[in-house]
Amino acid sequence: MDGFMAEIRKIPPVTRFLCASSLAMTVPVLMQIMSPYKLLFSKPLVVKRLEIWRLYTSFFLGGSGINYLFEFIMLYRTSDQLESGPYVRRSADYAWQLLVACAGIIATSMPLGSALHARPLLVCITYLSSALAPPGAMSSMFGLFTFPVAYMPYIMVGMDLLMAGPGAAAQAAAGAVVGHLWWWGIFGSAAGGQGGVLEAYGRAPGWMRWLVGENGPPPPTGAGANAGEAGGVHVIPPRRAAAASGSSSGTGYNWGSGQRLGSG
Repeated sequence: MDGFMAEIRKIPPVTRFLCASSLAMTVPVLMQIMSPYKLLFSKPLVVKRLEIWRLYTSFFLGGSGINYLFEFIMLYRTSDQLESGPYVRRSADYAWQLLVACAGIIATSMPLGSALHARPLLVCITYLSSALAPPGAMSSMFGLFTFPVAYMPYIMVGMDLLMAGPGAAAQAAAGAVVGHLWWWGIFGSAAGGQGGVLEAYGRAPGWMRWLVGENGPPPPTGAGANAGEAGGVHVIPPRRAAAASGSSSGTGYNWGSGQRLGSG
């Protein structure tokens, strides 16, 4: 057990938090210990009944079966590449910018009536990782064929469109939009090594640095700081096809008998 915990502690803190949150939200639902309806985002419940935990839980409730396994692995690998590459020794900055990105995902997804934000979050960090990947970095789909890693977020949106309909694609596209704004605002022109126009605002406040456990001055930021380490080979997770034409969301997980809600 000590060896296992030692391996867990080797995972960067923000990535560890994301993965632990995903397991903590999804596994109890899959085991029917917790109702998924307690975790979904609902603006009236958040605003009028102050169920503010839904702002957090809606980002980590995943699908089921092989779909969730692939998405969990992709969440871990993509976040770990970012936190061990462009954000190495800057986990607090990563956490702060991720928090702002999540707020952006909620804002852009609200007109779509999204109850879950796990998929947009995955597409968002995938877009950032792909944009920061070194030239020539390649991705693979199920190990069958490869393509430039820069195409990854667009292929994810396209797969959602083909397998789960326009509603799922729109939610994924919202994550891609936020991911592009994240890259543009913080990293700007990566080729020129210049930071983005919002780079100064991307530095974590003191309370976030304390929360993550970082002490001392942060290392230099900007597009040229370890950006080349963000590449790698990814595997696109499958999407469950829409099983009910009358579903309100048209995305992927069957929560019990007769009810379908959007997967992340």
